[in-house]
Amino acid sequence: MIEKFKTYAKITDFVSIARRYFVNNFYDGMLTIIGILLGFFILIFKEEQQTVDSHIVLLTGFATSISMFMSGSSGSYISEKAEQKRLKSELDKAMVILKEEEEKEVEDKLLDSKEIKKAMLTVDFNDENLIKNLDLEKSKNKRRKAKTLQEKAERFASIVVSIVNGCAPLFGGIVPLIPFFFTLKATFIFFIYSFLIVFICIVLLGIFVGFISRESLWKNVLKMLGAFGLTIIVSMLLLD
Repeated sequence: MIEKFKTYAKITDFVSIARRYFVNNFYDGMLTIIGILLGFFILIFKEEQQTVDSHIVLLTGFATSISMFMSGSSGSYISEKAEQKRLKSELDKAMVILKEEEEKEVEDKLLDSKEIKKAMLTVDFNDENLIKNLDLEKSKNKRRKAKTLQEKAERFASIVVSIVNGCAPLFGGIVPLIPFFFTLKATFIFFIYSFLIVFICIVLLGIFVGFISRESLWKNVLKMLGAFGLTIIVSMLLLD
């Protein structure tokens, strides 16, 4: 299984694709739930009540996270399958052209060996035309196997990428909800804890992206924190 995994990774490079999907969608999942939490956060200050039931926050957050999981996994799988079909169609066309050329070449060589087919009762394995024909058959079989391996690798990659594309926003959506597991009535401080957890996760993601891109770590961290701060400011202004 490990060897297959390595082979598929070399053929499709799905590891880098899955990594990119994970970072983007984990980040998107966190910001989506932060927008929901900001709605509850403003509700605490605008209404006379100073708390909000944690189960309401958790149910809303989980419902949104599950929706992101379903849309991410199904949407990615459908788009990847469509892309695979397009590539397969192009590959099939190329294979048909190649097959026609090979068949024509084989027919030409067989015409040259008519006398051998008619006269010989045993097969002369030293015959150059026969050896060439056998080599052509072997090369066709190898290409057929390569095509099958390519299809298996692409199918495996689409499944892995779809799972990552769905799980990343699900996990990203659960992260901001962690403080609300520890209380029945959520007060102001629990929302602050949630924002701090997201802040730390964004810093870690920025460092991770910096390592991958070999760019300045703080540059990537500041970019992500800038989007995080902008999300809070715009949400606060609109919800207020």
